[in-house]
Amino acid sequence: MSQTTPNAINKVVLAYSGGLDTSAIIPWLLENYNCEVIAFVADVGQGDEELVGIEKKAIQSGATACYVVDLKDKFVNELIAPAMQAGCIYEEQYLLGTALARPVIAEAQVKLALEVGADAVCHGCTGKGNDQVRFESTFAALAPQLTVIAPWREWEMRSRQELLNYLAERNIKTSASATKIYSRDANLWHISHEGGELENPWEQPTDGVWTLSNSPQQAPDKQEIVELEFAEGVLTHVNGLAHSQTEALVKLNSIGAEHGVGRIDIVENRLVGMKSRGCYETPGGIIWYQGLRGIEELVHDRACQRLRHDLGQRLSDVLYDGQWFTPVREALLAAVHSLATKLTGTVRIALYKGNVTVIGRRSPLSLYSEAFATFEEDEVYQQKDAAGFIRLFSLASRIRALKQGGLA
Repeated sequence: MSQTTPNAINKVVLAYSGGLDTSAIIPWLLENYNCEVIAFVADVGQGDEELVGIEKKAIQSGATACYVVDLKDKFVNELIAPAMQAGCIYEEQYLLGTALARPVIAEAQVKLALEVGADAVCHGCTGKGNDQVRFESTFAALAPQLTVIAPWREWEMRSRQELLNYLAERNIKTSASATKIYSRDANLWHISHEGGELENPWEQPTDGVWTLSNSPQQAPDKQEIVELEFAEGVLTHVNGLAHSQTEALVKLNSIGAEHGVGRIDIVENRLVGMKSRGCYETPGGIIWYQGLRGIEELVHDRACQRLRHDLGQRLSDVLYDGQWFTPVREALLAAVHSLATKLTGTVRIALYKGNVTVIGRRSPLSLYSEAFATFEEDEVYQQKDAAGFIRLFSLASRIRALKQGGLA
């Protein structure tokens, strides 16, 4: 990114959430860069609690304008859906709720910056986290001429209390307080929780951590069956009713949250090198994920399943590392989409006290044949044929043993 002096910045577009960090960033930019600040808010399904009144709040903090952009459908259709087709899951647990949203948000921020003639973009990511890489990698790929301002890497403030004091001194209101100890990120896909007792990996999360879902203990004592229908990897129906993928996700979130599914507690490896402990709630996401795996079991042979798994792992790293706008992502996604053309069918999933279990699947493209798989009498499989297969399959082991025993 280009380097410049503060006086060279005339107009900056800030990725604004209305939270503690970005509330402090607006006056800080005005004081340190003497520039016009435009607030950009990405609606990725974080909910009315965060969005109601946010334009007024940004203006009162010193922004000249605030743009709220609805990105929910783009988020679901262009990021979540292909990630689920690929089976993206980071370090075997995390469904990438924060990472999936960042390319959509940063791309829209760049678009707005170019439209309003800004010469800089700004984010509120800390110097310890992954998000700074995700945002700035997108900026570099889409608009390298824009200067990037990262206040957490410039200002002297280092704690929540210092930020609260900074805002209080300027009479700028914030909903944050010293008693709100958790750092959270919410969108249509998930909500994440960090901080508080979670900073000690030995401590169990208290009930105050979880905000989206019931605990398994609170969940209903009776299982619920959910039926999902997919067409070439696209989620089209929930319980027999047609929905857009965004509508389907909203419905699955509600159902899954009731049954306490989608909670994880993970110590993950951040891109910047440190480990962090976080709790995530992705109730609809885990149902969607397991549904596609159920269809996949029917329609993909072993080689295709293993290829999809490898692609999913590679794409997970690409997403986690903020490398969405790269040729390698394009290549990986082309392969994912090719395999997804076979993901057509219906799956039944049982939800019960935190568990998500596929209990039935069917597909017009199924490779499963009861005639071959049956334990009863059949007329299509000659069991004696297995002897020749096993002899050839084990030939290398046979030759090695003969050589070692001096018999060949």
